[in-house]
Amino acid sequence: VQLQASGGGLVQFGGSLRLSCAASGLILEYHAIHWFRQAPGKEREGVSCISSSDQDESTNYSDSVKGRFTISRDNAKNMVYLQMSSLKPEDTAVYSCAAAPLYYDCSSLEPRLIDVWGKGTLVTVSS
Repeated sequence: VQLQASGGGLVQFGGSLRLSCAASGLILEYHAIHWFRQAPGKEREGVSCISSSDQDESTNYSDSVKGRFTISRDNAKNMVYLQMSSLKPEDTAVYSCAAAPLYYDCSSLEPRLIDVWGKGTLVTVSS
């Protein structure tokens, strides 16, 4: 079972990127999916979460990204996305996705009940 984030890169201030979370051996539709990020020298931060269809695919965002980032699913492709817009240098970090149980409602962005951690992708925002 693996999760892999992709889509990172170098982008200018104000630009956009779409990150993808792909799975092998795991059906993402049956899991809540978190996005976390970790900047150099800083603690890991919960960015966003989308619950499973069992929990109405509810979403949650950190205050730092609310209104700029959008999390979504494509269950047919077994993918979860994080559309990032109006990027700032402080968004620079390694972004990772993680899977939580079907019943998790994403009420918290803390790394609770994580079943699978994915490998990250680096996002660098230049000023």
